[in-house]
Amino acid sequence: MATKRRKLGNPLALAVMVLLTERPMHPYEIARTLRRRGKDTSLKINYGSLYTVVQNLQKHGFVEVAEVQRQGNRPERTLYGITDAGREEATEWLSDLLAVPAREFPIFEAALSLMGVLHPEEVARLLAERLGSLDVRAAGLRGVREKLHETLPRLFLIESEYELHMVEAEAAWVRGLLAELTAGTFPGLREWRAFQETGEVPKKYRKLEGGDVNGP
Repeated sequence: MATKRRKLGNPLALAVMVLLTERPMHPYEIARTLRRRGKDTSLKINYGSLYTVVQNLQKHGFVEVAEVQRQGNRPERTLYGITDAGREEATEWLSDLLAVPAREFPIFEAALSLMGVLHPEEVARLLAERLGSLDVRAAGLRGVREKLHETLPRLFLIESEYELHMVEAEAAWVRGLLAELTAGTFPGLREWRAFQETGEVPKKYRKLEGGDVNGP
């Protein structure tokens, strides 16, 4: 199943459309509702960018002005509602995101692919630092979830549950890698250490790259 190329790619646009399926809202109310439901942990939300997102959704016909409210001397408020095209777009977009795994190229994965340029002892130190941060983050996420569960059903918090599991899974993997480095059981650790200490690429690695093992 291929992912369709969409007119808007900001996940905040999808969140706005989904929220507007409940009732028409003005941008400030949209931002407040998303924050109250804890969506600011998975979405970047600020009023300025949200207003731009709403304007773009309106330009593409996914939302429309539902009402303009005027109360005394207060500034008028424009309420936006979702269109039939917006409902269809939100449904298709969300379906794609749930069904099709996306290749997201996380920064940590890139760093792991290049960590050979550092001494293994330095890598171990840095991973220990990362592990401590992950444990703190996981503890914070548990606290937030417990607090939000007091007022919100699991359906509205499922993304925070996923985030916590991902953080815990990463922490477990980092903990295992750190244990290998510390115990000296990581495959090729001797060659890695020698490369860092002598500056000479081990013959077995040059051979893998197709280099001349007898060369300089």
